[in-house]
Amino acid sequence: MIPVTEFRQFTEQQPAFRVLKPWWDVFTDYLSVVMLMIGVFGCTLQVMQDKIICLPEKNYMVSCNQSEFLENQSLSPREPLSVPVIQEMKGLKTNLDFQQYTFINQMCYEKALHWYAKYFPYLVLIHTLIFMVCSNFWFKFPGSSSKIEHFISILGKCFDSPWTTRALSEVSGENPEEKGNKKRSTSKTNLNMSTDEGNLERTPSLRSIPEKIVVDKSAASVLDKKEGEQAKALFEKVKKFRLHVEESDLLYGMYVRQTVLKVFKFALIIVYNSVLVCNVRTRVVCSVDIQDMTGYRCFACNHTMAHLFYKLSCCYMCFVGIYGLTCLYTSYWLFYRSLKEYSFEYVRQETGIDDIPDVKNDFAFMLHMIDQYDPLYSKRFAVFLSEVSENKLKQLNLNHEWTPEKLRQRLQTNANNRLELQLFMLSGLPDTIFEVTELQSLKLEIINNVTIPAAISQLESLQELSLYQCSLKIHMTATAFLKENLKVLRVKFDNSRELPAWLYGLRNLEELYLTGSLGSDASKNITLESLRELKSLKTLYLKSNFTKLPQSIVDVASHLLRLYIYNDGTKLVVLNNLKKMANLTELELVHCDLERIPHAIFSLSNLQELDLKENNLRSIEEIVSFQHLRKLTCLKLWHNSIAYIPEHIKKLGSLERLHLSHNKIEILPSHLFLCNKIRYLDVSYNDIRFIPPEIGVLQSLQYFSVTGNKLENLPDELYFCKKLKTLKLGRNALSLLSPKISYLAALAQLELRGNHLEALPAELGSCPALKRSGLAVEDSLFETLPSDVREQMAEE
Repeated sequence: MIPVTEFRQFTEQQPAFRVLKPWWDVFTDYLSVVMLMIGVFGCTLQVMQDKIICLPEKNYMVSCNQSEFLENQSLSPREPLSVPVIQEMKGLKTNLDFQQYTFINQMCYEKALHWYAKYFPYLVLIHTLIFMVCSNFWFKFPGSSSKIEHFISILGKCFDSPWTTRALSEVSGENPEEKGNKKRSTSKTNLNMSTDEGNLERTPSLRSIPEKIVVDKSAASVLDKKEGEQAKALFEKVKKFRLHVEESDLLYGMYVRQTVLKVFKFALIIVYNSVLVCNVRTRVVCSVDIQDMTGYRCFACNHTMAHLFYKLSCCYMCFVGIYGLTCLYTSYWLFYRSLKEYSFEYVRQETGIDDIPDVKNDFAFMLHMIDQYDPLYSKRFAVFLSEVSENKLKQLNLNHEWTPEKLRQRLQTNANNRLELQLFMLSGLPDTIFEVTELQSLKLEIINNVTIPAAISQLESLQELSLYQCSLKIHMTATAFLKENLKVLRVKFDNSRELPAWLYGLRNLEELYLTGSLGSDASKNITLESLRELKSLKTLYLKSNFTKLPQSIVDVASHLLRLYIYNDGTKLVVLNNLKKMANLTELELVHCDLERIPHAIFSLSNLQELDLKENNLRSIEEIVSFQHLRKLTCLKLWHNSIAYIPEHIKKLGSLERLHLSHNKIEILPSHLFLCNKIRYLDVSYNDIRFIPPEIGVLQSLQYFSVTGNKLENLPDELYFCKKLKTLKLGRNALSLLSPKISYLAALAQLELRGNHLEALPAELGSCPALKRSGLAVEDSLFETLPSDVREQMAEE
């Protein structure tokens, strides 16, 4: 015997799955139980009681064939019969014992009784079990049960989540008049949408289920950190689950198939039962060739269960009929309505959450099934499909995590001497940031869906804003605040469409830094027409891939003082617009693939600093034209391919800083040192073998670097540069350092690493500003100094 406990596994999941069982499935389940009881009752009767009772008939009284004829014909009593009159038998002795009667009963039961009368209870059991399997197969099939279990698990958590109650209570707490207006406007919008998207399935049942949440507003607004994290995890689960189940319609197809199978089964049962139920008779004539064993061949038998089985079969067909009509209604519901699409139109109207998306396929089908159980489940579940609701939750979690005290701990002073707060890779902008009123600079990096609200006006000291790969939305009031207060704006973007449109209206902006790729025709893509509104702009930094300077830069040419172009190796061809920037004091054209110094630069009479780093300059003969730039004090020609320095450089009498490192210079011309105002000279990483003695003319020289050259000795005149503070001689071929280095009393940094020196002169101790931290030399070489000198240099 199979214990009843073995069937427990088939019913354990039913309580959880009840939310996916509409009323017709529940009703048919009860009908199945009743039909199962009919089958069990019939089977019990067959087991517990005798099935058939037979008595022999005398051949001389009535032939067996005639008896069979009488039993099988259904003639009207009014029709005359031409048969002999049957004589009444009175206690005729048959001389049969009990075993013979048992044998006869069994033989006649097997041969004479109709198969339907014998197996009716078993047929009821089999059909009922098939109905029950069909009703629950989609709950057990691996491909569908996994989706159903996951869905019910998420559904229950979403229903009970404190965040669901909070989100819906916030909606219910709106001003009734505003809410009514909002609903009217939403209904109009949805009405217009419905004309265009009539294929979406509405859910009328949701129209009448406004969720009345009676909750204390202060209590509803409180959501601890743990609950917030749980709600955040639910949003992620719902997203992944939706992505998974919307790909197919397995659940819908399986439910349709099992419903069609039940309808077919219903029709089959009704048809063959209606035909065969008349074969359940009380009296059965049995003719068995066992005369040699019992002395009789023809028997009259009584089917003891016939009357009851006939009643049970009629009752069974009634229940099957009701079952079938319910299945027909289910089929009508399945095929008449579009169950592969589910619209949250009425939920959007009632909750005011307008961004709840409509769903399709298996996700839509399960939601339709949920609505048959309780539409409130769909309404509460919809909260976790809304991006607005998710963003509110993220905002709440951010506010929990980033308290004002924590934000103040991250404040640092930046290069512009402003209190700066840097936030990196957050899910949004915490509202608590607006409580840090002393904030002067805000730097946001890789933060998606940044929304700057009107509360930013509380940051009265804010002057600097940096946006590095951030998708930004801004409130109108916040835009007005930034227009009046922002001084510095830095934007790093991936394409020109990410440039915030409001930056063109920042009338008090002084510094603008734009970094990002703008395509091959960038001068057309970047529409800087509105730069003319930037009346206070002094500094413009553009790091992109221009082929020519944007024409709109001319709009700020009259008041622009500093222009920085970093071109990422793209050849910058047209530079005529530079001529119109008469007030320009600093110009950087970096990595622009320039082969010559642009002639437009020579028109910038106010230019003080020029940087042509990382270009392709080979010759700088045009340097003679720099004599017209009488204010030029800093010239940076580093990281190029310059082979020699023309003697015209002597005409740059105002030059104070000269950068010529990372070139191919072999000879330093003596004319270079006629620029006697030079304070900073960097010729490192070239091929220089000799330093002219004229270097002693540079009495203002404070920084001199020849690192990475081929020097074997130094001129004594170098030590006449008494103001020299930094001397870098590393990575050369020096074998001796002159004791005259003691003349450099202001020397604070000396680099000697990477030479062929065997010892250091003790005269280094006569350089009072030189300490061990400022002496870059091998430890073994440092040990060659006298101990008193080492102790002196070790003192900080």
